[in-house]
Amino acid sequence: MPDDAFEPGPPHPATVPPALPPAPATARLRVVVADDNPVVRAGLGVLLSGRADIQVVAEAADGREAYEKTLHHRPDVVLLDVRMPGVDGISALPHLVGIAPVLMLTYSRESEIVHEALRLGAGGYLVHGEFTADQLVQAVRDTRDGRAHFTATAADALLAHMRHGTAPNHAALPDGLGAALTTTHVRTSARTPVHEPSRQREHSESLSQLQPPVGQSSVPGGSVSPPNRQQYGLSSREVEVMELIASGMSNQQIAATCFISEKTVKNHINRIFTKLHSTSRSEAIARWLGTAPRDPGRHP
Repeated sequence: MPDDAFEPGPPHPATVPPALPPAPATARLRVVVADDNPVVRAGLGVLLSGRADIQVVAEAADGREAYEKTLHHRPDVVLLDVRMPGVDGISALPHLVGIAPVLMLTYSRESEIVHEALRLGAGGYLVHGEFTADQLVQAVRDTRDGRAHFTATAADALLAHMRHGTAPNHAALPDGLGAALTTTHVRTSARTPVHEPSRQREHSESLSQLQPPVGQSSVPGGSVSPPNRQQYGLSSREVEVMELIASGMSNQQIAATCFISEKTVKNHINRIFTKLHSTSRSEAIARWLGTAPRDPGRHP
């Protein structure tokens, strides 16, 4: 080899490219599920948490618990049912939207409810039975990113509103939904800036005053004692059906929730009406909740 031949040596440390840092783990989309039906909550938990990018961080059985869990966990999305005992979804909604985007996920398909939910700030509206599992997952992801999703029923309600220019949300909501809002004179806006501290304090204070509209006495200073439901002698299945009736579900929705036929639901309801000495849904609910007027012929 000639004396002046180039012989490469080991690379200088400065010429060795530094090792790339590991790619940061993608943060999972955190969800709070609010539904009074434990079967629905469990199903949604399994479905959503089975996706690599989604995590259900908490579940709630009513609007008050949904607010507390949302305030504590600060999720990316809240899935909210409409009809729940105690504080319903419509009453809780204006308090939740100041903390996280809310996607309504419910059996309630009435156009008045759809309009009111959207007016109060919901980021989408899905009706059970009108979407697939994959569509639900995509809707959750898009809600986090500010993109709205509507199933056919909700979309039809919006289209009818745009065509006719009417405002059905001025009408009374079915089943007294949102009554807790009028009870506490809450004044909130669907355009409330997210995470505004002063507004959140207002939400916290007002929600702490929310009480279920049913079961409250109309007599000044009076109170209603908890109903003695054992006196009716309902079976465990009849109790389950009666609770669903009181939550506002239709026979079709009860059948889907309990995995029974609508005919079986009707049979249960007939027996419930007999045991509660009622001739209508509203009368049975009033007796079940202890809000029926006391029979003047009976002594306390």
